[in-house]
This record gives sequence, structure tokens and C-alpha cells, in this order.
Amino acid sequence: MVLTMFWGVAAFTAGVVIAAQLVWPQLSFDSEYLTFGRLRPLHTSAAIFAFGGTALIGTSFHVVQRTCRAQLFGGAPLGWFIVLGYQFFIVIAATGYLLGITQSKEYAEPEWYADIWLTIVWVAYLIAYLGTVLKREEPHIYVANWFYLAFIITIAMLHIVNNLTMPVSFFGTKSYSAWSGVQDAMIQWWYGHNAVGFFLTAAFLGMMYYFIPKAANRPVYSYRLSIVHFWSLVFIYIWAGPHHLHYTSLPDWAQTLGMVFSVMLWMPSWGGMINGLMTLSGAWDKLRTDPGLRFSVTAVGFYGMATFEGPVMSIKAVNSLSHYTDWTIGHVHSGALGWVAFIVFGSMYYLVPVLWKRPAMWSTRLIGWHYWISTLGIVLYISSMWVSGIMQGLMWRAYDELGFLQYSFVETVAAMHPFYFIRLLGGVLFLSGGLIMAFNMWRTVRGDKAQAVVPAATAAVAA
Repeated sequence: MVLTMFWGVAAFTAGVVIAAQLVWPQLSFDSEYLTFGRLRPLHTSAAIFAFGGTALIGTSFHVVQRTCRAQLFGGAPLGWFIVLGYQFFIVIAATGYLLGITQSKEYAEPEWYADIWLTIVWVAYLIAYLGTVLKREEPHIYVANWFYLAFIITIAMLHIVNNLTMPVSFFGTKSYSAWSGVQDAMIQWWYGHNAVGFFLTAAFLGMMYYFIPKAANRPVYSYRLSIVHFWSLVFIYIWAGPHHLHYTSLPDWAQTLGMVFSVMLWMPSWGGMINGLMTLSGAWDKLRTDPGLRFSVTAVGFYGMATFEGPVMSIKAVNSLSHYTDWTIGHVHSGALGWVAFIVFGSMYYLVPVLWKRPAMWSTRLIGWHYWISTLGIVLYISSMWVSGIMQGLMWRAYDELGFLQYSFVETVAAMHPFYFIRLLGGVLFLSGGLIMAFNMWRTVRGDKAQAVVPAATAAVAA
């Protein structure tokens, strides 16, 4: 949990820096190590793999032991190897980004030495998790474990296939990919979209299915729906990647396949959203007194919104306007900030007092401030990117009466400037919320006496 908070603040800070560089390009200070091209993958990987990945490892270790009534397989030695080994991977990947040592793909994957180390750590993670499930005392495998296990297995497969490379030298950092041309693009987006599907969706749904019922003190609304949600999601998601390659040299049938499966994803995704929200049936009043639960419920709302917008954007007619524009950036961050970060925040606000044996977080009021500041930041961010993205798409396809392009590319860049400033403001607000949470967590861990947990008015009514 401590490492998750650290990487969260680091990732949000890197995001603010690169957002500022798009407003004021001189902020790279003419340094090759601080260019947007190197800091952007640093930010992306810090947010997804450092912040998100560390949160997933931590919460999955907690959830699998509680729901299986069994100690972690391999005990503390294997657990510490996974946690510290994963942190070492993050450090060598991050330094590679700053030094320009990457495979130069869409996600700027780390080079071969980092890939091999991550594979070793990930296999250890699978052994620890699956071993705990196999030696469980509880006969039933709770659904959260299904989602976590699907995430661990699928990410291993995606990582190995996408990163098949041949090193030029075992004493150097350069390697050549096993894939090339349109096959490389197809493998890249099979990896990229399923990283979204299994790392950023299925895994955090495991978090949702455990921590929302625990925080609300209510059973899952429909356990049968959760099983249907799981199997339909994991089957359909794996085919959706080609929708990133509309109007490219990828065969039309593959593009159409990706579009059709993406539209089909809307149904299981919203089934999961409904299941998460309806778990609060009879407990909605807790949202007034538990702002940590408010994060989790809002996260499910953002999950529903993002999983509606994604299938819409995969439709070829819509994609011809949205692709390569800031609209995609807005869509990604509605999922990354609204769904992923908020469900992590909600889970941590429940879990930190449990792990450190505190009655509650140090300040409930600060959780409320964190919630509203971060929510405002997300709204500013995604709304500015929606507007600027649609404007970009329309300007790029505008023709004059003679059939020439009406705007030069640099004119479209200049038109984005005010929206980039609004995005920067949204990022600053989100980072501010993260700093508030870090302070609140520090005071909680330190053991400071908790502030008023229940508002006075509510306490009077209860009395």
C-alpha cells in the first residue's frame, strides 16, 4: 500500500509535467532526458504498471488469503520476492525510458533484459497466487479470485508474445523484434488492448467484487451475474484489439472482427457495472458517511461510461473522426483516472486501517476533500479532451470549395492550446488530491488519533 501511494504520486506528477510541456514546450529545458517523447512512456508505465500493478499485487495477496482462508503459498519469502522484484523491474524500466532504451513500440516497452526479469517475477506471482487457491480451506472460489487469476495468466501470455525479441548482444541493450510490418502492428494491439482488458479492467473488477461488498457490508447483488460477467468478458475481450487499426493495411475482415467484438463488450461490461452498483441496495446511506466508499461507487460509474464510449469509438464511422485525436486521450483518462485510480483509492481507504489495525483513516474530512478535488480534475481533463479531440478530427477532414485541406496541421495544433491548459489544470487538481491522500495515509499509519469519523448531525440522529 505504501509503494502504491508512492508510485501514484510519482505517476500523477509525471503526467502534470508532460501536460505542462504541451502548453509550454520549453519546459523540456533542451535536455534529451526530459523530452516529451521520453517522459510520456515514463508517465504511462508509472500510472499503469507501477501504481496500478503494485496496487493489484497488494490487494490480490490480501483478497486471496481472506477468501481462501489460507496463508500465501510460499510464505513471506516468496511474497517479498514478488513485491521487491516487481519494484526492481519498475526502476530498470523507468531508467530505460529516460535513457531512450526501449523497443520503440506504441507503449515503448522496456528492452529485453527488463522483459526477462519481469517474466521471472510474474511466474513467481502466478505460483504464489495459484498455490494459495489450490491449498484453500474454503471450498468455494470467490469470484474476485477468478478475475485476479485471469489477469495474471493473460498478462503473462501477452507479455511473452509481444516482447519476443533477439538481443544484438548480451552485453548491450539493443534487440530486434520477432515481428515486423502489419503482423507487428496486430500483435502490438492484441497486446495493447488486452492489457486494457485484463490489466486495467478484469484485475480491478476483482478489486471491485471484494472491496465494495466489504465497505458496504452487503453481499454481491447477483453472484450468478458476476459469473456471467466473468466468462463473457474474458472470452469477448481477447478479440477486440484490431479496432485500433481501422483504415490501415490490416485486412478488412480483422478490422471488422475487432469492431464487432468491441460492440459486444458493452453488454458484459454493463452487467458488471449494474452488479457493482446494485450491491449497495439498502446501503446507499453509507455514501453520506463513508467517502472512501464514494470513491469505489463513482469508479463503477466511470467504468460504465468508459465501457460504453470504447465500443462506440470502435465503430468505423466514429473511429474515422476520433482516431489519433485528443478524444482518445480523454477516453483513456476517463478509464484510468475515473475507474482505475478511484477504485484503488476506495480500496485503499478501506484496507489501510485494516492492515495497520486503526479504527478508521485519520481524517474523514480529508477523504471528502480528496474526492471532490479529484473528481473536478477528471471532469476538466476529459471534457477538455473531448472538445479538443472532436475539433481536431473536424479540422483535419475540413476541405475548402476547391477540394484542398482547409487547415494546415500547425493550425490544428495552435487551436488545441487553450484545451491543453484546461487539461493541465485538471491534472494539477488530481495530483493535489493524491497528495492529500498521501498525507492522510501517513497520519493514519503513524497512529495519530482519528478525527471525527461520523459527522455530528448523523451521530445525533443515530443516538
